[in-house]
Amino acid sequence: MTEGRIVILDELDGRAAAAVLVNGQLEEVAIDPKGEEAIPGAIYRAVADRPVKGQGGIFVKLPQGGSGFLRQISGISPGQRLLVQVSGPAEPGKAVPVTARLLFKSRYAILTPGAPGLNISRSLKDEDLRAELAELAEAGMAGAAEDLGLILRSACGAAEAEVIAEDIGAMRDLAEAVLADLDGGPELLVDGPGAHDLACRDWLDPEPEEFVTDPGGFAAHGVLDQLGDLRGPRVDLPGGGHMMIEPTRALVAIDVNTGPDTSPAASLKVNIAAARALPRQLRLRGLGGQVVVDFAPLPKKDRAILDQVIRAAFKGEANETNLAGWTSLGLFELTRRRDRLPLAELLSF
Repeated sequence: MTEGRIVILDELDGRAAAAVLVNGQLEEVAIDPKGEEAIPGAIYRAVADRPVKGQGGIFVKLPQGGSGFLRQISGISPGQRLLVQVSGPAEPGKAVPVTARLLFKSRYAILTPGAPGLNISRSLKDEDLRAELAELAEAGMAGAAEDLGLILRSACGAAEAEVIAEDIGAMRDLAEAVLADLDGGPELLVDGPGAHDLACRDWLDPEPEEFVTDPGGFAAHGVLDQLGDLRGPRVDLPGGGHMMIEPTRALVAIDVNTGPDTSPAASLKVNIAAARALPRQLRLRGLGGQVVVDFAPLPKKDRAILDQVIRAAFKGEANETNLAGWTSLGLFELTRRRDRLPLAELLSF
């Protein structure tokens, strides 16, 4: 087993796939969809259709008879052309969720229409580096529209100035071309990133110890076995306990069990293990929306300890998560933004 971080590009059923392993454990996976689903990040020229005031949004027409739902009504009238970006996968039988707040993202830069300003990732602390990047940002955005902002990503810390400048220029050209393209009917203007594109854009910072592009990389590094484990609802936990993760149409239900351990501390131990494992399991399985966790029974005085573990576990997650807390029935609720199709829908083995 290779120690450290490995990024692997491979294929599953003829579709691009990518994975991140950290010390042999699968931490991230992306697989291209089977059909023509709208990929999160794709940008469309859309046509406003009919508002749904009760839901605080409006349907928009997408290419090939598709439909998107934009949670915005103010300033939009039926028939109006507008640019929208896919913000997540469509649930069965529902419109594709879209947003009017566009982001043009590359490995080093993010262009932000409607959010002006030049910003540098806070993770880059070196003052000399920040000054150099600020100069690159100012030069790259000179003469741009006042409402077009720029964020330089943390990957800039290990890149050459010429590469960063070239990337800023390419993303600016793309953004300006798309923002000016409002004439015509519904059309795909920028495709969302496929699995390999996503990996090369977002997963190479920090730089991995190994970058695998050989066919069969998933099998050779145990990714297929770990994906197989993710297809089942059971997640074994340290100490003999386990949790069952079962998505339904309305929510994701999770049940935590102590297993054979009947000691007084068993419940707290297994609940802490489940809380630490939960973010990774939801991320890899592609599960979001409302999540309800039935932790193993424990005294109310121990909930404060578990709360701290849950908050710490989700702190490093890039995806938007809201920890709602405990219900009157002793269940723990949270919501997680849907940012990809469920893994079960992407796998066929």
